[in-house]
Amino acid sequence: MKSIRLLIIILVIFAAGVVWGRISRGTPAGPLGTDQVVQVGIVVKDIEKASRAYAEILGLDVPQWFLTDTVDKAHTEFRGKPSEARAKLAFFQLKNITIELIEPVGGPSTWREFLDQHGEGVHHLAFEVKGMDEKLKLLAGLGIPLIQKGDYEGGRYAYVDGTRSLAVILELLENF
Repeated sequence: MKSIRLLIIILVIFAAGVVWGRISRGTPAGPLGTDQVVQVGIVVKDIEKASRAYAEILGLDVPQWFLTDTVDKAHTEFRGKPSEARAKLAFFQLKNITIELIEPVGGPSTWREFLDQHGEGVHHLAFEVKGMDEKLKLLAGLGIPLIQKGDYEGGRYAYVDGTRSLAVILELLENF
C-alpha cells in the first residue's frame, strides 16, 4: 500500500512538473518568437532529378515543381537591390516538417550564390514568424543581416545570414 501511495505521489509530482514546464515556457522569448523549424530548404542543380531521388527515399509521390513569381509580383530584393531572382520549387510535406527543394533559374539570388559557392546542399532552416519587420530589426542588431526578401501569394519571406553565428541561413515566413 505504501508503494502505491509513493507511486501516486511521484506521478502527481511528475505531472505537475510537466504541466508547469509547459506553462512557464510559454512563447519562446528569443528574437524569432518560435522554437519550431517548419522547413528545411535544399538547393539543387536539377529539381526533377532531386525530386525523384527524395520521392524514392521517402516513399512519396514526386511533387510537381513550380516557378516563383517575377520581380514585379514578388517584389524580390537581393542584398538590398531589386532582383529577377527566380527558382523552381518542389515541396515534400512530411509529418513534422517540409522539405523544400530549390533550383535557382533567375537573376542574382541567395539560392544562386549558395549553389555557386557551396554546391548542392542544405541552404536554410525556416521559421514561421509574426511581425516580420520587427524580427528583421532584432536579428540585424544581433549581427544576422537580411540577404533576400520577397512576397509570395498571401505572405512574405526573408532570408537572413546566420552563417557566422549559427552556421546556416535562416528563412522567416510570414503567413506561411
